[in-house]
Amino acid sequence: MIEQGILRKAQLIMLDMLIEFDTICKKHQLQYWLDSGTLLGAVRHQGFIPWDDDIDLSMPVEDYTKFLEIAQSELSGEIFLQTSETDKNFKFDYIKLRSNKARIVEFHEKDTQIKYHQGVFVDIFPMLTIENTEANKKQYDSTLKEIRDASSTSLHTPDGKDDPAKRAALAASLKQKHKGWDNDNIKIIYGGEMPDVAAWFDIAEVFPLTTLEFEGHPFPVPNNPGHYLDAIYSFDYRQLPPENKRIIHAHSIDFTQ
Repeated sequence: MIEQGILRKAQLIMLDMLIEFDTICKKHQLQYWLDSGTLLGAVRHQGFIPWDDDIDLSMPVEDYTKFLEIAQSELSGEIFLQTSETDKNFKFDYIKLRSNKARIVEFHEKDTQIKYHQGVFVDIFPMLTIENTEANKKQYDSTLKEIRDASSTSLHTPDGKDDPAKRAALAASLKQKHKGWDNDNIKIIYGGEMPDVAAWFDIAEVFPLTTLEFEGHPFPVPNNPGHYLDAIYSFDYRQLPPENKRIIHAHSIDFTQ
């Protein structure tokens, strides 16, 4: 178990990364919102879930693409933009912002020879829209399951077998269904780059974005966070889980600066 003081120091490093990312997005008028455990932390704790060790963000795919184009020239030297192109040994398809100040070893990485950058991280997921039909929901669910099966081993894909070509083809099939953002009869979905949860969201419950306090700073969130979190989690996220359900990614964290 990570000592609370060490985890808190890492959380504050990640908070600085989020603040820097937020500044870049405001400068370039890019939309994003807090997602998953980070959104839950904002709602329930007004900051990090006490045992959380990463930050989750989502962006409309168009803004995600623009961020990729500008990130290398905008990010400070304290942050490494990790993609499969900037880090050839990186096995995932979405962006991670990695800190150069602190290193995390996740449980699935323990006792293995890791060659990619292991800084504590901010995950950024591209989001699509899809027509709201039952057939599309079934295809979305099955496509994300196939992507999980073809993904590298992680906390969420313990039995995954890395198959980048298959993942790319499946993700492309979702992008072909992308409907843009000016349609009421659509759902927001995760692109195939982030296959962990096949949740989808009513666009009117996400946009227009609002803000919530997270560690004393206002950050964008869906306009109905409850709708979003109910779609992601099968449990009552408003209640603290028992201690044996408080999942942490980190096996260890150490600091380089």
